[in-house]
Amino acid sequence: MKIAVSGKGGVGKTTFSALLIRTLSAQGRSVLAIDADPDANLAAAVGIPDAEKIVPIAEMKSMIFERTGAQPGTIGGFFKLNPKVDDLPDSLSARLENIKLMRLGGVKKGGAGCICPESTLLKALITHIVLARNEVVVMDMEAGIEHLGRGTAQAVDRLIVVVEPGRRSIDTAGHIRQLAGEIGLRNISIVGNKIRSDKDVSFLKTNLPDFTFLGAIPYDNALIEADLNGASPFDVDSHAKTVVRDMIDRI
Repeated sequence: MKIAVSGKGGVGKTTFSALLIRTLSAQGRSVLAIDADPDANLAAAVGIPDAEKIVPIAEMKSMIFERTGAQPGTIGGFFKLNPKVDDLPDSLSARLENIKLMRLGGVKKGGAGCICPESTLLKALITHIVLARNEVVVMDMEAGIEHLGRGTAQAVDRLIVVVEPGRRSIDTAGHIRQLAGEIGLRNISIVGNKIRSDKDVSFLKTNLPDFTFLGAIPYDNALIEADLNGASPFDVDSHAKTVVRDMIDRI
């Protein structure tokens, strides 16, 4: 099962991803968690000790040079477009319970794109993870799906877009669906977060009628306090864990 999670910044995408990852692990599944959002810290949300010390793959300059034959930060020139990456999930992951976690990091780029060693290695790594790994894979994406190419997107079993009751969140979901459609990713669901009442659920379903509605996580001060205290949302008493378990059954 390969799952990508996206959504506007601030909607609780990483909180949901962490709950999903920890719940799957508690069920005895081997989970490969991918932090593909440079602005988030999935490791801390999952509850991995010393999460802030995890070095993103994109910043491992010597490893990138070894695998691609070019120095990170360079553009153009000659380097391997298909570097060896199949050993990286096992050798570079932080671990907790049944979870292996990799932090991709961001690639600084100008203009419309980047053909550079670090970007090439990350794309090759994502392709391997989606197409060749036999664990459950959960990818916490940016507010988009730029790490997915056309070939890998079609192997993703489900794209889950986390939304909150609000116009900007709704607009972002529509944009993500458009991007997903352009690369052939069709199985898209939404998860409502910070839900205060049935009225909020009705708002989301009315404004996103073409999405499969997977479930709703209620607004919960315990989840907010967990984030403020640097704790995993899975390690606090919250109804959200039951909601996420039900979602996994539906997936």
